[in-house]
Amino acid sequence: MHVNRFLALPLGLLLAATASASGAAPTPSPSTPSATASPSVPAPSPPAPAPPSPSPVPVPVPAIARSWPVGTRPAVLRGWEPPATPYARGHRGVDLAAPAGAPVRAVAAGRVLFAGRVAGRGVVSLELTGTGTPPLRTTYEPVSPSVTEGDEIAPAQPVGTLSPTASHCPTACLHWGLRRGETYLNPLSLLPAWLSARGPSRLLPVLGVPLP
Repeated sequence: MHVNRFLALPLGLLLAATASASGAAPTPSPSTPSATASPSVPAPSPPAPAPPSPSPVPVPVPAIARSWPVGTRPAVLRGWEPPATPYARGHRGVDLAAPAGAPVRAVAAGRVLFAGRVAGRGVVSLELTGTGTPPLRTTYEPVSPSVTEGDEIAPAQPVGTLSPTASHCPTACLHWGLRRGETYLNPLSLLPAWLSARGPSRLLPVLGVPLP
C-alpha cells in the first residue's frame, strides 16, 4: 500500500526530495547569469607617436680669413658648385689662378691635420681654430708641403708652394676646399668683405677724342 503511494508522486517532487536527501545543491539554470562574471575591460589605447625631432640648424661659416691662399686677389677660375647628393657631380671648392711655385698660405689660424700626397698630388689640410663643433677644415692642393702634421699655423703663414702638377684647370691653379664634418661648404664665405672686395672702379683717360 505504501509502495503504491510513493510511485504515485509527481516526478518533480520525487527529484526534489532525492536532492534534499543527498545534500547536493540545485544546478543553476543556464539562462541565469553568473554573479561572479567579471565586467568587460576596454583594450588600452596605442601610445601616441613621438613628435619628429627638429632638423639640425646649420652653423654659419665665420668670415675669419686674414688673407687669400694665393696672391692678393686671384682670379676664380671655377667657383663652388655644391653637389645635389653626397655622391653627385659638382665642384667641392674653388680654383684660384696662380703660377707654379707661388707660396700657399693658411687663410686663418689652425692646426695641420694632414700634409702629404693623395692620388699623386700634394695636399695640406688644416683644422681652423675656434670654428665650432665639428670644426671647419680647409684643404689646399696641389701643394708641395712645408709643414707637418700637428703644426700650429698662424694666419697668412705659408704651408707650401703651388705644384706644377697637372689638374683640371686650363692653367696652373690652386684648388681650395672647405668642409665641416662631411659637408662641403663654399670657401669664399671665409673671406670678409674687405678682403673679397675687388676695390673701387677707376676712370682711365680717353685718348684721341677732341675736346668740345
